[in-house]
Amino acid sequence: MPTPPPPHAPSVPLPDRIRACRLCAERFARTATAHRPRPVAWFRAGARLIVTGQAPGMRVHRSGRPFDDASGVRLRRWMGVDEETFWDRDRVAVVPMGFCFPGYDAKGADLPPPKVCAATWREAALSYVGAVGPRLLIGGYAQAWHLGPGRVTDRVRDWRAHAARGIWCLPHPSWRNTGWLKANPWFEAEAVPALQAAVREALA
Repeated sequence: MPTPPPPHAPSVPLPDRIRACRLCAERFARTATAHRPRPVAWFRAGARLIVTGQAPGMRVHRSGRPFDDASGVRLRRWMGVDEETFWDRDRVAVVPMGFCFPGYDAKGADLPPPKVCAATWREAALSYVGAVGPRLLIGGYAQAWHLGPGRVTDRVRDWRAHAARGIWCLPHPSWRNTGWLKANPWFEAEAVPALQAAVREALA
């Protein structure tokens, strides 16, 4: 019986190679959660659009599905898609800045995604998905990687200019940003309907 190739072999599909990654095992073992890596690689070649956030949270770490939490409910509402559509990897590729839940800090907040994850996998993952329609950049980490330093609010407010290039800068859909949404009603009144139209066109 032939021996299967190791997880890092080029013959293994990239999503499976990412799922087998254990680069941050020691780092995660030192966090308050002391968890093991569980990369959530949710994408296929030829997807119609890309969603890029920060990194999976604890609920996603447990379920293995991206945005399988309250943030995902709000994000799908912004996009105007149902769960079946969002989790269809042939249509929506989810390529975060970190594929694993990074753990909590001493105050119970999510730690930032380890830079080694994007340095190791990001370019390969984007190339694997290929040319797509809209690119949704959620939060500061994703926007900084693609666009350089800047403020999330400024980028979200300038959504028309970014959308003209196929880029949608979004605030994080976490409940922690409910205050931001109330202070910036133009986002859901103006930007969200335009985002939904772009998503519908890309998925049609």
